[in-house]
This record gives sequence, structure tokens and C-alpha cells, in this order.
Amino acid sequence: MKTETASSHAKLSTPRGRPREFDMDEILDKAIPVFCSRGYHGTSINDLAEGMQLTVGSIYKAFKDKRGVFLAVLDRQSSQRGAELAQVLAAAQSGRDKVQAALVFYAELSHGSRGREGCLVVSTAVELAALDAEIGARAALAMQGREALLNQLIRQGKGDGSIPPHIDSAATGRLLLCLLQGLRVVGKTGKTRKEMLAVVDAAMKILS
Repeated sequence: MKTETASSHAKLSTPRGRPREFDMDEILDKAIPVFCSRGYHGTSINDLAEGMQLTVGSIYKAFKDKRGVFLAVLDRQSSQRGAELAQVLAAAQSGRDKVQAALVFYAELSHGSRGREGCLVVSTAVELAALDAEIGARAALAMQGREALLNQLIRQGKGDGSIPPHIDSAATGRLLLCLLQGLRVVGKTGKTRKEMLAVVDAAMKILS
């Protein structure tokens, strides 16, 4: 595979030998729902070829195997969510507001079609963490990052007075992490937006 430094486009050869360009982010986005709906072990290369709209040969040339696609997809979704969340948090003022914004962000991901799609980090932790050390480490790192962010936001709230000083930042951050990941799991069962936002309202009482 040849890559261009100035863009996310890649060139592959079609069966006839002619170069074909595709946007790497675009095809990875197409692979996310395939893995989310079928799971890693339930997804075949043919499933990915259909979902990504690539030939099986093109997938092997770009990623070597299904595991390579999955690792790229896992990084892509984590990067996307991180950027989206950072934008949401930037618009909030106090630490408490930022915690609430983070909870609402995950609640919004956990209903309707996006909720049914689920989160690869969550499904990876359940399905693969004990079987594949590298994939498990990536899932653990993502979880640690989310927990650290929640701890930071709680500490910020304690510092600016929007969160009471008696709140245990580490324990509460871990509790909220469990809540966030639980939202993504429950969201796959078809909960409504109203139901998920009600969970956020209840969770914010923890910070009182």
C-alpha cells in the first residue's frame, strides 16, 4: 500500500492492476458497524469487504488480515469519540458542567441507531481482552483514559467550587466510568433518549 503524506487517501491495485484510491477514514467508518453488530469473531473478511465496499484482496493489501482491520477500526473510533468529547467539554464552564456534558455525550450515543451500534472499546473488553494481549491493552488504555478524564473534571469542579470538597475524585471517577460504559451496553437494547438522559440526571446527584 502506498500512502500520501498530505492526505488520508491510499492507493491500492484493483484485480486489473489499475490503482484505486480510497479514503482510509471513510472505509474504517464503514467497518465500525460491521464489527459492532457481529462482534470480532462473528465478522468474516467477506462481511468486511461488503461493508467497506472493497475487494477482499484490497483489504489484505491494506491491512494484512481481519485483526489488522480491527486494530485500525478500534483506533479510529477511539480517536473520533475523543475529538467529539473534547469539543463538547470545551463549551462547558465549570468542572461540574463538564462532568454533566460528558455524561450527556455518552447518553446521546446510547439511544436509537447509534445506541444499537454500541462501542467497540466496550465489546472488545468483553470479547477479546483475555484472548489477545495487544487488543486487551488497547481497550484497557482507552478505559484508563476515560477514567483519568473524569477524575480530572471532578478535581476541577472541586477546585472551582462547583463540586463539594468531600467528593472522592478517584472513586467517583471510577463509578462514573462504570456508568458511562454501562450506558453503551444498555443502549444496545433500544433505550430511548429520555430514558438515557434520566440516568444522567440521577448520576449528577452523586456530585451533590
